[in-house]
Amino acid sequence: MTSTQEPTSTGKDTTSSRGDSVLVSSKGRTMIADTVVSKIAGIATSEVSGVHSLGGGAARAIGQLRERIPGASVNRSAGVSVEVGERQAAVDLDIVAEYGVAIADLAIGIRRNVIAAIERMTSLEVTEVNITVHDVHLDEGPGDSDAPARVQ
Repeated sequence: MTSTQEPTSTGKDTTSSRGDSVLVSSKGRTMIADTVVSKIAGIATSEVSGVHSLGGGAARAIGQLRERIPGASVNRSAGVSVEVGERQAAVDLDIVAEYGVAIADLAIGIRRNVIAAIERMTSLEVTEVNITVHDVHLDEGPGDSDAPARVQ
């Protein structure tokens, strides 16, 4: 196997030890858009138990407004940014975790699921999955919202 090197827009060296890629052959090449990889990563992240939502504060607020519009589709790639090359992809995720979940274990599960989904569906090698936990969601019981205010 030969190793190929391709500089990316960030100047990172993306080395592939796989040799020839399924996406690049003598018969042509297949380009996968960033949005495709972003949606796959978003859905794979949402499937992991312990993830409350994707995105930071502003992205979540916009997403909640968008969900209330009749006929609007849910943005599956909110809180996800990707860099996609011809053979490799890197993923950055912004999440809100459920309270009580071990965040280190959650991150391991997210990475495993995202890498497996992207590599299976696109044949791209995932070089890294960076996760930022922006908040912890506290599940408030049904009676908590009706509690009297402490200050009037």
